[in-house]
Amino acid sequence: MKKSILSSFLIIILSACSGEATENQVVEINKNSSTNEVNIYSARKGYLLKPLLVEFEKDTNIKVNIISGKSKALQKRIEQEGENTRADVLLTVDAGNLYKAKYDGLLQSINSEKLNKLIPSHLRDIDGYWYGLSIRSRVIMYNPKKVNVNELSTYEDLANPKWKGRICIRSSGNIYNQSLLASLVSHLGVNKAEDWARKVVGNFSRKPKGNDRTQMTSVVLEECDITLANTYYLGKWITSEKKDERKYAKMIAVFFPNQINRGTHINISGAAIVKYSKNTGNALKLIEYLAGKKAQELYAKANHEYPIRENIEVSDTVKSWGYPFKQDTLSLNELGKNNKKAVEIFDKVNWQ
Repeated sequence: MKKSILSSFLIIILSACSGEATENQVVEINKNSSTNEVNIYSARKGYLLKPLLVEFEKDTNIKVNIISGKSKALQKRIEQEGENTRADVLLTVDAGNLYKAKYDGLLQSINSEKLNKLIPSHLRDIDGYWYGLSIRSRVIMYNPKKVNVNELSTYEDLANPKWKGRICIRSSGNIYNQSLLASLVSHLGVNKAEDWARKVVGNFSRKPKGNDRTQMTSVVLEECDITLANTYYLGKWITSEKKDERKYAKMIAVFFPNQINRGTHINISGAAIVKYSKNTGNALKLIEYLAGKKAQELYAKANHEYPIRENIEVSDTVKSWGYPFKQDTLSLNELGKNNKKAVEIFDKVNWQ
């Protein structure tokens, strides 16, 4: 009975927790538990995490408190609070954000044999400052009515003149696009990455606007033929309560670029222990719990993200796109290291 309740709780929370929280809100769990606690600053919505953390409390007798907000705002808050911060754990999306938090001096290194065993080296910080907990893949999504799948191949091919007027995409201010370009800087070098970005801009169907789902909608409505988007957004459409989104999901398809060479670009959501944490032991227990098999299975099945290990079962929806697929194993440290250069390139080529 306990197992079924746990599964229900986790499926509820993970079905929508890929988005960043929009407001600072405090969610306190189990106020009557012991004073043994851990405090999370989360760019993932607090009320959605609550059921998972309730189970963590039951397993460990550690009280959990959450402050939710946007990633940049939370990191700024930690910086301003300094030694007086309540934060023990930072949960956020994209290795670029985690890298910045590390080099802004907001985090402390974790020495965990368990995490080093559970999480592949390219999905964690080289110095142990942050760890990936789920994988998202930024793929090509296309309209099968307008694009023959044989036309698709690599990210590099998006610079081909055949795509002129056919690509819609998010702005250069988006961390997901910054990290993709940062990966191309690593693989191709600065000059070739800049040339790629300039030619892709020349292939835009319109100026960048909106989020990933805006781009996907544009593909479905034939305002453009292809876009780049994270796969879990399509999973949300497929399982949506909205009739239009379920309808749109049947009108768009997924292609994993660069399967012929290095593999498709991936990124993570991840966690870190804050530098001035007052509860580092509890913080470590929480991160190890989230990397464990029970939590990983529900991340994968309910949220349509990819687990950090290939031996974890994924949802039927994820399988339908093609899984497993060849993933780029570039160290995600490179995404943070090359972020500044990626932003400079975007500005230089007028990728708005």
